[in-house]
Amino acid sequence: MKVDLFDFHLPEELIAQVPLLDRESSRLMVLNKETGEIAHETFKQITNYLKPGDCLVLNDTKVLPARLFGSKDGTGAKIEVLLLKQQETDSWETLVKPAKRIKEGSVIVFGDGKLKAVCTGVLEHGGRILDFSYEGIFYEVLDELGTMPLPPYIKEQLDDQDRYQTVFARERGSAAAPTAGLHFTDQLLEKIKEMGVHIAFITLHVGLGTFRPVSVDDIDNHDMHSEFYQMTADTAQILNQVHSAGGRIITVGTTSTRTLETIATRHDGVFQEESGWTSIFIHPGYEFKGIDGMITNFHLPKSTLIMLVSALSSREHVLHAYETAVLEKYRFFSFGDAMLII
Repeated sequence: MKVDLFDFHLPEELIAQVPLLDRESSRLMVLNKETGEIAHETFKQITNYLKPGDCLVLNDTKVLPARLFGSKDGTGAKIEVLLLKQQETDSWETLVKPAKRIKEGSVIVFGDGKLKAVCTGVLEHGGRILDFSYEGIFYEVLDELGTMPLPPYIKEQLDDQDRYQTVFARERGSAAAPTAGLHFTDQLLEKIKEMGVHIAFITLHVGLGTFRPVSVDDIDNHDMHSEFYQMTADTAQILNQVHSAGGRIITVGTTSTRTLETIATRHDGVFQEESGWTSIFIHPGYEFKGIDGMITNFHLPKSTLIMLVSALSSREHVLHAYETAVLEKYRFFSFGDAMLII
């Protein structure tokens, strides 16, 4: 299947640059996955589409303030570092700009020496292995010196760093937010629970690969990035009980979807406690084994995310929905509006 089949025209002014003050006041497009029928709501009206016995699955990953600005020891050259993946306790795979200034043995200083890093390995495309040294607790130092690694299509500064975290974020490790979850407030989640809807959590740490464009013409040739996931025994038990009782499992975001489908695929539709790395690539033709519906934001043209969404409904229904969203001036991407596919 050709990547160009997932293209659509998106005016730049529809790319949301800042979050709304009220999380649950975003718009919500509801797409019937079978018929393609569309309804327009506000996000707080999500409760109209949930039923007692359903289960909402949320990704509780927490975004690291993973972008650091420092200087090269000895020359004072300005260096930007983005933390990607923890290798060992104080060793990280990173992206460095400008990469040509940092070679093995180079030292980078952050925050007047509160944090230092020495380059111990050179990778492709600006990648570097950095070993950090500091006093105290690394994540506390990072909270003080780091900034949120906003996606490249967001040009505005974020005044409130917590606005790029979900209200239920607790497991540190993401380079990007699971943005479908940004629409929920504690109050809305409490209302959903009171309806008799189960709330379950998984963890998938979002990597920057999620923003990597598809560089091949045919999706069958795409090399999917991998991300770390974890499901607890409690969550597995809830999901299995909901399935057995005939309830619907509705994931919040593509990250929750990838986690559930990875585990369900490995265990014949049954969920169990598990952790590991997933590189599952869901696109039209895929047969879902774990979920019944999904809440998601509006995604980039020709991205693996719009392919995943299309697999749950159909390419034709989803592209029509996206064209409608453009005409109706929905807000797109991380800080944008949401879609419920059910």
